[in-house]
Amino acid sequence: AYVANRVTDKLTPVHDRIFCCRSGSAADTQAVADAVAYQLAFHSVELEEPPRVRTAARLFQQTCYRYREELSAGIIVAGWDPRRGGQVYGAGRSRWVLWGAPRCFGVPVLTSGCPPLPTALALAMARDGASGGVVRLAAITADGVERTVLAGPALP
Repeated sequence: AYVANRVTDKLTPVHDRIFCCRSGSAADTQAVADAVAYQLAFHSVELEEPPRVRTAARLFQQTCYRYREELSAGIIVAGWDPRRGGQVYGAGRSRWVLWGAPRCFGVPVLTSGCPPLPTALALAMARDGASGGVVRLAAITADGVERTVLAGPALP
């Protein structure tokens, strides 16, 4: 397998307080993110209010399903909207979502009651040959977005 850049930022904004985490073909996932961002911008202008996170998740779901034979894409959608606050969508709405090849190594950690984020990510990355050793985080609230980058040595 060819990895062009293992530290590429795959945490992509699609609106002011809505991001997607892209997994799979970088070209496919970027094209889907661009299409959804365009649709959300248009939708926001029509409604004269920010789009709902749920709407963004549904647009990603519909697009990925419609082109499922052509795309190699797994996408997690997260964000904040005035109606429902902070939300994360993978297959459905939940508190956390794991995606990508090493996810099976993180699930036992998340379900065992251990501190989920750092431990689960470190375990998954240690077993993923394509991981770039960098974790990109975004805390999305009513006040805005705060992004953080953790390099490999900062993980447990």
